[in-house]
Amino acid sequence: MSMQILLKLQNQIIACKQCPRLVEWREQAAREKVKRFVDDEYWGKPLPSFGDPKAKFLIVGLAPAAHGGNRTGRMFTGDRSGDWLFRALHKAGFANQPASVNRDDGLQLTDCYITATARCAPPQNKLTTEEIANCRPYLLGEIELLKNVQVILGLGKIGFDNALTACEEVYNLRITPRPKFGHGVEYQLNGKLTLMGTFHPSQQNTFTGRLTEAMFDKIFRRVRRLL
Repeated sequence: MSMQILLKLQNQIIACKQCPRLVEWREQAAREKVKRFVDDEYWGKPLPSFGDPKAKFLIVGLAPAAHGGNRTGRMFTGDRSGDWLFRALHKAGFANQPASVNRDDGLQLTDCYITATARCAPPQNKLTTEEIANCRPYLLGEIELLKNVQVILGLGKIGFDNALTACEEVYNLRITPRPKFGHGVEYQLNGKLTLMGTFHPSQQNTFTGRLTEAMFDKIFRRVRRLL
């Protein structure tokens, strides 16, 4: 039953037009394609989450990239961050292949579900507080429906903070002192749920060496051990 409700929720997400600035930007990016993807048909709508509905592991990202997910129609698919994420998931046994280039490429996740703080590509990769709040009910709905989740990983500070806020709301928790984001941090939220943080695999972090492949892989090995 929760599988059908999850599907219904994803369809609601795809149809969402709540944030005028994001609607305008994602549609403009889909029309004014970058040269290297000029022949691609862009998705240009909010991105649904995807993965295993029985997942014990939930990943909360930031928002789609204008010429990544906004183009391909699947989170982290077709951009550099996704190259890092799917490679790490595959090594840790959560994905059946190490790369994802389009939403029909056969990628399947096992025991893992990928969602995000916001579902539309924002200008300059920056969301407003209001846009994050508008999108939060979708994240809350997913956390309620994914009954088996034991580990939640926030990608970057925004992913981490929003995962925490959502968990507090869904599970009626007030955690003090409030967990602080950092790479490799780990917090027990209640008896069965662990919240972890990692630097986001953005080019800003991976090109500068702030996040290395070894550092990133270590996070996913830790998740595997926790499960």
